[in-house]
Amino acid sequence: MFLCMALSSASAWSVPKPQTLDWMDLIPKKERHQFDQQGMPAVNHNGNTPAKQSHVGDVRPDLDGKFVKIPGFVIPLEGDDQTITEFLLVPYFGACIHVPPPPPNQIIYVKFPKGAPVQELWDIIYVVGKLRAEPVSSDVADAGYKIEGSRIEPYDDQ
Repeated sequence: MFLCMALSSASAWSVPKPQTLDWMDLIPKKERHQFDQQGMPAVNHNGNTPAKQSHVGDVRPDLDGKFVKIPGFVIPLEGDDQTITEFLLVPYFGACIHVPPPPPNQIIYVKFPKGAPVQELWDIIYVVGKLRAEPVSSDVADAGYKIEGSRIEPYDDQ
């Protein structure tokens, strides 16, 4: 019995704790002044909102390969009526539906091979997985990051 308890304790220790990120963490510090609090580029001088996705801002290569947890909203790309296997994770509801979508450093392409249950994806969620500072283009928008999703967790703002 002691051996079973020791093995289960050891396996619990081997699961890495993800680094929890906020969307502003995805923007290099030296560029954050170019964005508003929602992670959108600041309105241009004439007050017009651009019709196309802005590509202002870089990604943070130092985050590449990190095991992370980040909250967001899902824009489905691939899947069926039961599960979604590919989606865009965005910082606020309606992003990518309204014009323009956020810049690439505020969109994460998520590949979730085992499939995420559709019913869990209508509200804000946490995606946990390995982050890549790697651009991905889709018909909806360009993403500056990619996550190989390992799990989805309910959002808890505590």
